[in-house]
Amino acid sequence: MKTITLLAAAIGIFTAMPLSAQTVVKTTTVASRGTVSTYDPATGLVVTEPSGPVTYSYGPNVVYRTSSGVVIPAAELQTRLVSGAPVRVHYVQDGDRRVVQRVVLRDRGDKDDDDDDDN
Repeated sequence: MKTITLLAAAIGIFTAMPLSAQTVVKTTTVASRGTVSTYDPATGLVVTEPSGPVTYSYGPNVVYRTSSGVVIPAAELQTRLVSGAPVRVHYVQDGDRRVVQRVVLRDRGDKDDDDDDDN
């Protein structure tokens, strides 16, 4: 009888507890093209786009690469991310902030800044 009472109490406790709902957050990466207006490794990147200047915040793991896929070393960023350099910025929207995931710079001598992918 004690076993049945304990079992009933345990079932009552578990059924009274609310089920925790899992929240699924889906982020969509968006790509935008423009030219570098301002590059500051400490604060962010400002890109002049057809609609005007847009400020981007840095994400935790930003990748800088060329349109052919070569990763740009940090030592080269100061000389490559100069005012007027054409870029394609891949970012996610976080509230009213655009958080950069990847910046694609045109290869030197390459007239097409398309990085040939959809991400």
